[in-house]
Amino acid sequence: MEVIDVGRDHERVQSIALSNQDMPAEFIRTETEQPALTTFNGPVPEIPVIDFGNPVHERLVEEIAKASREWGFFQIVNHGVPGEVIEELQRAGKVFFELDQSEKEEYARDDNNGSLEGYGTKLQKEVQGKKAWVDYLFHNVWPPSRINYKFWPKNPPYYRKANEEYAKHLKVVVEKLMKCLSEGLGLEENALIDGVGGEEVMEYLLKINYYPPCPRPEVALGVPPHTDMSALTALVPNEVQGLQVFKDDRWFDAKYIPNAIVVHIGDQIEIMSNGKYKSVLHRTTVNKEKTRMSWPVFCSPPPENVVGPLPQLVNEENPAKFKTKKYKDYEYCKLNKLPQ
Repeated sequence: MEVIDVGRDHERVQSIALSNQDMPAEFIRTETEQPALTTFNGPVPEIPVIDFGNPVHERLVEEIAKASREWGFFQIVNHGVPGEVIEELQRAGKVFFELDQSEKEEYARDDNNGSLEGYGTKLQKEVQGKKAWVDYLFHNVWPPSRINYKFWPKNPPYYRKANEEYAKHLKVVVEKLMKCLSEGLGLEENALIDGVGGEEVMEYLLKINYYPPCPRPEVALGVPPHTDMSALTALVPNEVQGLQVFKDDRWFDAKYIPNAIVVHIGDQIEIMSNGKYKSVLHRTTVNKEKTRMSWPVFCSPPPENVVGPLPQLVNEENPAKFKTKKYKDYEYCKLNKLPQ
C-alpha cells in the first residue's frame, strides 16, 4: 500500500474506462510485469483456507502460524462476520463509485496534509511512468479518535452505518487473529497486540479499490507488486477474481472463496516476529468485461508507536533482522522508497 500525491485534476481510471478510448500507453506494463507473460499457468499449490471457527484452539493456532510462515497469506471461513454485514458494506461502496464524478471529487484526497484518506487514483510511486488501473477511497474506521467523517461519503445515506457495523465485527476477528499469531510464535497471546500499541489504539484504515473494465487486461495491473506496510490486512473482494500472490519465484492466482476473509501478513508483523512470519508480496490483475472491487482494511500501529523485533524473539543465536523505529518513520521510508 503505497500512496503519493494526486491532484484533483488527475484523470480518473474510471473516466478513462467509460470513454472507450484505446488503452493509454502509460498503463501498459513492461514485459517483466505483464500478467499474460508472468502468471504461472501450471498447477497452483493449495492456498491455505482456515476454519476460523475450529473448536480446537491449538489446531487453529498451528494452521494460522504455518500459513503465515510459508505464505504470509490465507483465507478464513466461519469467521463470524455476518454475510449481510459484508454485503451491505459492498453495496454502499459500489453505489459510491457509481455516483457522478463531480460528487466523488468532493472527497478527493488532500495532497498536502500527509494523510492517506480520501478519493484518488495513483497508488504507488510510478516506476518508468507506468500507472495502475485503479481508483480508490481511503478512510479510517477505528479508533473513533482517528475517524474523519469528511472522507465518509454521505451518499448512499446508509454508508456510515454499513461501515461502522463492519468495523465492529472485523475488530473481533483481527484481535483473535493477532492472539493466534502471538501464540504461534510461542508467546503470550497479547504479545503482538502490545507490540503495535494495544488493541484500543491500533488503527483500521479501510480502502475501497475500484478496478473498472480494462481494454487490455493482459498487459495492465490494478496494483503492481507490493507488500503491505500494515501489521495485518483483512480483505473482502467482490466476485471478480484478480488477486495474485508471489511464492516460489512465481505469480499464482489466489482464487477467492465466497464468504471468506482474505488475510495478508504485513510488514509490521514480519518485523515483530523477526522474520518468522512473512509479509506477502502480491499484486492485482484486471478484467476486460467486469469491474473488480475489494475492501481491504489495513490494521497498523499508531504513528508514534515504536515497532521492532519483539525482545522475546531476539538472542545471540537469533539477532534482530530489522531496525526498530516509529511507525510513521517506517511509513515515510516505504512511501518514498527509501532504505529501511
